[in-house]
Amino acid sequence: MKEYLQRLLKTLDRYFRLTDDRENEQEVVEQVSAGVVFRGTNLWILMFAILIASLGLNVNSTAVIIGAMLVSPLMGPIIGMGLSVGIGDYELLRRALKNYGVATLISVLTATVYFLISPLSEARSELLARTSPTLYDVLIAFCGGAAGVLALTTKSKGQVIPGVAIATALMPPLCTAGYGLATAQWNYFFGAFYLFFINTVFIALATFLGVKMLRFPSASNIQPELARRGRRLVTWVVVITMIPAAVMTVNIVKKDILERNIKAFVDHELAQNGTQILAQRAEQDTLRVVAVGRTISDDEIAEAQKAMERYKLKGYMLAVIQGADSKGLESLASQVNSIASAANSTNRQLAAQVADLEGQLRTYTLYDTLASHIDAEAQALFPQVEYVGVGRVGTGTVAIVHLHDGGRLANADRRKMHRWLAARMGEENIEMIVK
Repeated sequence: MKEYLQRLLKTLDRYFRLTDDRENEQEVVEQVSAGVVFRGTNLWILMFAILIASLGLNVNSTAVIIGAMLVSPLMGPIIGMGLSVGIGDYELLRRALKNYGVATLISVLTATVYFLISPLSEARSELLARTSPTLYDVLIAFCGGAAGVLALTTKSKGQVIPGVAIATALMPPLCTAGYGLATAQWNYFFGAFYLFFINTVFIALATFLGVKMLRFPSASNIQPELARRGRRLVTWVVVITMIPAAVMTVNIVKKDILERNIKAFVDHELAQNGTQILAQRAEQDTLRVVAVGRTISDDEIAEAQKAMERYKLKGYMLAVIQGADSKGLESLASQVNSIASAANSTNRQLAAQVADLEGQLRTYTLYDTLASHIDAEAQALFPQVEYVGVGRVGTGTVAIVHLHDGGRLANADRRKMHRWLAARMGEENIEMIVK
């Protein structure tokens, strides 16, 4: 058994050994030191990369954003910070911090100027994705930084560094921060800048740990007390950076669990033939459900209220909002009933009509997925909107827009939202009901 374990350890060592293709440590330090400087060509490349990324976010093009991340030289100062703390070269740390600050300022200003003059001002999904960082972004940044430092210390770097630039996504958050400044939407600015800071801290942390693990020689003039102080500072920065992301992650997980419980409750307790659920949302201690089509009776609502505890929704009051003008589904349901009562007529005709009506009913379920996306995007574009439910009624589409308590939607915003809904859903025949 002992012999077998020794052979296994030797095999693992042969596969995972990091010393076979090691680059000379001094050459790595010189390469990183050269990469931290931002002036001349590097600065122009950075500005063009920011403009490319801003264009990609503006037109919602993932391919353009990836191209900007490949061009960007932003990784240099960040890796320089991690390496300098790891080997105790505080002159290199000073230069890396200075150039990092310059690069960040130039990037945000360039993006701000672009979004100030751009005729496209709406926040698209690629931009919105950079405003709410979580612990998953922490893990992405750390793993990307670890891959980057291992690639830097080997002679055959391959495609690792470009891959790290794409995975850690340093450019889009800075562009989103510029968008927040240009449009005075401070939640976008601070959310995106926090994501950029997370990437910075954890790429640098991975570089610092990689340098320690690979036993890079310390700088000759390092003082032990200064080195200890540096390690303590790194620890505090890492912990403080993670706290908001951890809180956001917990909130997102709780929200996801709640939404799944609500969906299961609505599907099992309120969904019925002839009724279309347009939206469901929990707010404070009330679960509001918007439905059109066949009316859900008071007795059915009371029974559903009793069943809420089974879906971990104890403490919520059920409020069902039913559209009085939504007759499309009711009409379909009555047609199905009338056809069924006339079964003594032509059976073949009956079957064909029922199949046609069932097909029409199925078209309403196609709106469920689309409605959830539209709801999230509408709340980001129109802060006074609480939620949006979308459903098909007859030959048209109805969007029920609920505002926050006391909120109002100006006529200009109402027209803008109607145009946005029509473009987003690819339909012109949309009736918007604002409550």
